[in-house]
Amino acid sequence: MNRLSSNQIAWRAAQDIADGAYVNLGIGLPEKVAQYQPAGREAIFHTENGILNFGESPAQGEEDWDMINAGKKAVTLKPGAAFFHHADSFAMVRGGHLDVAILGAYQVAQTGDLANWSTGPKGVPAVGGAMDLVHGAKRVAVITDHVTKDGQPKLLERCTLPLTGVGCVTRVYTSLAVVDIEGGRFVLREKLPSLSIDELQAVTGAKLHVPGPVADLVVPEL
Repeated sequence: MNRLSSNQIAWRAAQDIADGAYVNLGIGLPEKVAQYQPAGREAIFHTENGILNFGESPAQGEEDWDMINAGKKAVTLKPGAAFFHHADSFAMVRGGHLDVAILGAYQVAQTGDLANWSTGPKGVPAVGGAMDLVHGAKRVAVITDHVTKDGQPKLLERCTLPLTGVGCVTRVYTSLAVVDIEGGRFVLREKLPSLSIDELQAVTGAKLHVPGPVADLVVPEL
């Protein structure tokens, strides 16, 4: 089955970020979103370890390892960037000053519940700052592959892993589709044109509702 690459998923999520929005990007795949801001728009990216207004990743060999994001990846700074204490960073999060949080996920429920940490041997050993982000940001979006590495659905009726937040996710960008969460159900907005709705439903663990036209999920080659 054809699917979007991680870069293409990140590109699609970046298209919905409003000009001037304050945005936190989660560790891993969400970090890529900073590379794909649409022309004419500028988001202000926040990282919970204490930087506001960071930019794209530096070229290999040009990293300054005193400037890293929460995922310990080197970042660049934009004009007007600011550094601050970890406590001040979480005051921004908990005070409702972030417009958007974009996070990865192991599982997302049709009710908007999010599981993006695990108690397993290879998982991050604690929920971390994500539990603050999902309830402090004005909008929470998830970017993820549509299925696990062994082909199991990530979009489910109910999460089976420990929850990060309850009823917090409003949109999911996957390798196959863009899905909104409305009224406790998955609402299909976009899908790959090569994929039928029945084929998409077969790899989704909860019913996909289609109240209107479904747009083609079209992204550039990246």
